[in-house]
Amino acid sequence: MKPAFVFIFIALLLTALPSIAEEPLPAVAARPPVYTDAAPRGPSVDERLAEIALRVQAESQYPPLARVRGVAGTSEVSFEVGSAGVPVRIETTETSGHPILDRAARRAVEDAAPLPFVYGRISVPVEFRLREE
Repeated sequence: MKPAFVFIFIALLLTALPSIAEEPLPAVAARPPVYTDAAPRGPSVDERLAEIALRVQAESQYPPLARVRGVAGTSEVSFEVGSAGVPVRIETTETSGHPILDRAARRAVEDAAPLPFVYGRISVPVEFRLREE
């Protein structure tokens, strides 16, 4: 008796399914897609790199001894921007030919903090030019 009951139940269920499927679904308001971006909002990477270069150059102090000796040149320094905009692992990647200017360039990077965040290692040239008067 049980198998017959199950058979009848399945038959009734199968006959009811087409009528359920034909009923229209209630209208749902269409939502605009939501897009997320992993990059922080704000200035582009190029704008942040330009800002870093400007800040480092602005913080560079011409060493008085280098000025007296008439020493000039460009020192390229590379570093990473760590937490809170603090530069880490500062190195001279291209020397000016004068250790005193290379040290001043590394110091300028430290003094320019806090810097805008940029992922990865970046290089910035620091120029030391004597003014002709």
